[in-house]
Amino acid sequence: MSDRRGLIVAIDGPAGSGKSTTAQLVAKELGYLYIDTGAMYRAVTLQAQNSGVDLKDDNALSDIAREAVIELRRADRSLSVSVDGQDVTDAIRLPDVDRDVSRVSEVEGVRDALVAQQQRLGVKGGVVMEGRDIGTVVFPDAEIKVYLVASEEERARRRRQQLKDRGIEVSVDEVLSQIKSRDKANMERDHGPLRPADDARHLDTTGISIEEQVATLVAWVQNVESDLAP
Repeated sequence: MSDRRGLIVAIDGPAGSGKSTTAQLVAKELGYLYIDTGAMYRAVTLQAQNSGVDLKDDNALSDIAREAVIELRRADRSLSVSVDGQDVTDAIRLPDVDRDVSRVSEVEGVRDALVAQQQRLGVKGGVVMEGRDIGTVVFPDAEIKVYLVASEEERARRRRQQLKDRGIEVSVDEVLSQIKSRDKANMERDHGPLRPADDARHLDTTGISIEEQVATLVAWVQNVESDLAP
């Protein structure tokens, strides 16, 4: 296709597996657009919390997802997120959002609305998109599909450090409990459950550096780019 800007790189995996940081750096290295779909679900969750809607009300949550204007902007090695013009970059990473985002993400109307946005953003290629159903639902025909994993203990340690960096103190046990609960909810939901695509490449990030993760993924993408070159 003459209007293609590059490949679609789909990165999936559970919370704390290294998706966000790795995807951002891979996109920067390749000159691709980085899209954090998890941030979009978090933004809808925060909007729902701030609106005071009942989180058991699927119709209300779906309306919020359809109406919210979510913008993602890359700023060097970070991503800024806004909803209806208001910066929510830090707010969407707070524990209250962690607690509720799995519930909001399981709503079919929410997923339909955000998947449609994600497909519009990535359809021309040249994107690194990360989430939990990118290779299975959003872009099942992506040229590169990656499934990142890491031990629960390692993921809990990473998440606790992220919160600590924001001045939020929580115990490792509390974070580990949240991660296990989110994994279960994400894997068992009816719509877009967390699972690797059949043809995904797997990478265990336990005990390896971000630099090693990025180098591995960049090499995979460049090899496929070379294979597909005319």
